[in-house]
Amino acid sequence: MLALRLARGSHPLVLLRRLLVAAASAGVGFLLLCTLGWAMNHPAGSVLRLLWCVLPLAATVQFAVAAARTDPSTRPRPGLSAVGLGPAQLTALAAASTTLSCTLGSVVALLFFLHLRGDLTGLPFDGAASDLLGAGQPLPLAAALTLLAVVPVLAFLATGFALRPRKSRLVDDADPERPATPKPAPSGLPWGVALTAAGLAVETYASRGGSEAPLPLPGRFEGSPAGVLAGWSLTALGLALAGPGIAHLCGRLLQMLRPGATRLLAGRVLMDEAARIGRPLGVVCAVVSGGFAAAALYGPGDPRPFGPLTGLGATLIVGCTVATLLTAVLEARHARTETTAALVRVGAPTGLLRTAAALRAGALLAVFGPLTWLIAALAAVPLTG
Repeated sequence: MLALRLARGSHPLVLLRRLLVAAASAGVGFLLLCTLGWAMNHPAGSVLRLLWCVLPLAATVQFAVAAARTDPSTRPRPGLSAVGLGPAQLTALAAASTTLSCTLGSVVALLFFLHLRGDLTGLPFDGAASDLLGAGQPLPLAAALTLLAVVPVLAFLATGFALRPRKSRLVDDADPERPATPKPAPSGLPWGVALTAAGLAVETYASRGGSEAPLPLPGRFEGSPAGVLAGWSLTALGLALAGPGIAHLCGRLLQMLRPGATRLLAGRVLMDEAARIGRPLGVVCAVVSGGFAAAALYGPGDPRPFGPLTGLGATLIVGCTVATLLTAVLEARHARTETTAALVRVGAPTGLLRTAAALRAGALLAVFGPLTWLIAALAAVPLTG
């Protein structure tokens, strides 16, 4: 009930993020139900089709956690502990709000699925996809509800884990006058590089099998071995782990060779925000490189064997990863509000702050752009060969 009241009084931008989370949850739920409808008439290969839904599911859960992290109603504030809303209770409240948004999306997905299946009549396009969604057989209610509960449950668990109270956060909240200790450098760069290399190796090895182990996409894409999906997943995980370390390295590069005030400020801020924006940047890098590699499979005149469900899955992946990155950028901007205000008070010109922001963006683009192209080229070599 408290989560509903906070949702009603939230800022319009917060409500927009929650609606986007609900829309992404509806898209994933619809994909899962379509897989169920296809499995009722085509049992063979249904598990493999279900595996392709893991990618948009992971992107949606990541976006849901990012949206919950930036919700101002779940941040610790003075006086909340006195009324029983400590850090643990605020974490539970954030998880409940995220679950509420995802549940709303799952309900919309179920209604839309039943409408296209022909079970709900009286609206335009009712029964338009009856053949694809197994309209000739009764819908297994338990299986449908289980699939629809996947996104809310995973979002609840992921939000609770990501926003769990930590010792350092509790100390900072208890003593706001305590000076900040410098953040250590992210330690996931070696593991990220190793996982990325392992993913490319798995993809290279799996692509030699041809179409012996088909793993169709939710559209009409045939002949993709299961190892290719495993290789792409390892590569994406590796880039996500390496992203904070790469962003931290960009901050160090900005401060090399006798930096001035602008480069020094840009580098220090980027190093401080590396852990916050590096992981979404790595995921976006993985998604873009995967898209380039998939596009390289076909020539300019070849038909694209992608169905509408494949387009929906790709839209969910790209949209959720980009939205997660933008949300992380907004979170980083909010985190340095006090620092920016202090710089303005001591007389720092606004042009200095804008130039520093442009330098940060340029450094990230100069490093992550070629990295994305390199990963895409390496991933496309075994597929096109």
